[in-house]
Amino acid sequence: RAQVPSGNKYPKREFRGAWIQAVNGQFRGIPTEKLKQTLVGQLNSLQGAGINAIIFQVRPEADALYASQHEPWSRFLTGTQGQMPSPMWDPMQFMIEECHKRNMEFHAWINPYRVKTSLKNQLAPTHIYHEHPEWFVTYGDQIYFDPALPESREHICKIVSDIVSRYDVDAIHMDDYFYPYPIKGVDFPDNASFARYGGGFSNKADWRRGNVNILIKKLHETIRGIKPWVKFGISPFGIYRNQKSDPDGSATNGLQNYDQLYADVLLWTRNGWVDYMLPQLYWEIGHQAACVETLIYWWNNHANGRHLYIGQDVARTMNATDVNPIYTQLNHKMQLSRYLDHVGGNCFWPGYSLLENYKGIADDLKGYYHAVPALIPAYTFIDSKAPDEVKGLKAKWTPEGYELQWKRKKTDDEMQKQIYFCVYRFAPSEDICLCDASHLVAVTRDTKFLLPYKHGTRQYVYVVTAVDRMHNESKGKIKKVKL
Repeated sequence: RAQVPSGNKYPKREFRGAWIQAVNGQFRGIPTEKLKQTLVGQLNSLQGAGINAIIFQVRPEADALYASQHEPWSRFLTGTQGQMPSPMWDPMQFMIEECHKRNMEFHAWINPYRVKTSLKNQLAPTHIYHEHPEWFVTYGDQIYFDPALPESREHICKIVSDIVSRYDVDAIHMDDYFYPYPIKGVDFPDNASFARYGGGFSNKADWRRGNVNILIKKLHETIRGIKPWVKFGISPFGIYRNQKSDPDGSATNGLQNYDQLYADVLLWTRNGWVDYMLPQLYWEIGHQAACVETLIYWWNNHANGRHLYIGQDVARTMNATDVNPIYTQLNHKMQLSRYLDHVGGNCFWPGYSLLENYKGIADDLKGYYHAVPALIPAYTFIDSKAPDEVKGLKAKWTPEGYELQWKRKKTDDEMQKQIYFCVYRFAPSEDICLCDASHLVAVTRDTKFLLPYKHGTRQYVYVVTAVDRMHNESKGKIKKVKL
């Protein structure tokens, strides 16, 4: 049950993401046409629930759900690593096109270091592991790139460079797997690497963090150097450090990014190496070790001028009750994310839980929280210049009906390109205020909008704006019509 709060305000800008993972095997061995239909159906459902960004897993185990020039096809697509899909298709390219048709951002999600999720898995003959076994380490039941090696970093940067240069991705996304989650009583096997590369570090922990820092910085530079408009986002484990380890930490008592995963996530935002941070706050409000309310306030205070979105676990949010037990915690979490200055939206894990409308969450989003479309927050620290206005706005009868039509202003400056358009509607008596999202009737990549014509007796004012890749919005062009 959705609790409808007072103050019926819709945010004009809000990141509304969903993760679509490959490792649950939902794609494996499904015939191409059927899988395409499934993905289109999923995107339609997510669009219906107001989602405006898809985080799609394209590299789970140093393999590819796209036509990679360097790594084998993923077993999560065809069932056997290295086996090409038949008939041949490129899932990432397909998803980029389908997302953009629906004006959703596409974030290519890669796992940087992981090679085998289980030692039982077979690696394709073409896998880089066979060529350079010395780059890899076994830890528990898994195989990883050794983060200490320059060769590991070079390879990961090469992969990202290939994706960014050949595909129209909106962002590169990494989740919480840096140094692996610790196995009790077993140290990560990097003594030899520490002996070789650890000079200048008095302890292994600082050195490991340094290794990850170098990768993050290099990835940032790689992406910026190819396409400055492609964002780099990270979705870390939800706790940076607990207060008992660091006075600047959160009042929590759980595993720590900094100490156990060697991910100094605050350094990355402070240095501007990542564009958005999407911590996985998968617990409940009131959780004893990691209360989400405590954590969301903490992250809000440590955004460091970068975008901050909150990762929510759908099942845990919908299973937990709020102070008033007839409500789930969705409302409380949404209100917190909208109330805090530096939180710019939410992302839902997993996207499949939205698709199955777990405990009515998709209905709640569609009917209330996402009832009005929202623009993704503008990345003004990358570029803050708004695009030009649209040209030639007119209302015209067509075989489809009465349409608003306009033209794109052409430009070679990629940052100023008009990527999508916003259509607002006002009554003649209303002030034109584009900051009020309740007037936003459409967000579209088309240069036309079908008007809801009835009898031609009521007057309205329509305003059309253009938005660029960084989500900067142009001034509005106005057209009065009778509907």
